[in-house]
Amino acid sequence: MAERDDLLPVSLEPSPVIEAYKRDVDRTLLRENLKLTPDQRMRKMIAALRFHEEVRRAGREAAGR
Repeated sequence: MAERDDLLPVSLEPSPVIEAYKRDVDRTLLRENLKLTPDQRMRKMIAALRFHEEVRRAGREAAGR
């Protein structure tokens, strides 16, 4: 197999930046979401988007009163 000159070496050591961010991530939510099928995840995302849009609409309506 030919060696490529344009590839950069990759360190397998943990990045301090990534490790700092990982402290603030709830991995249980990630694991639960990954248990869902892609279709279930898409439906969950669409439901969240609809909720977000409804909250924004209600906020605009309340501000206009």
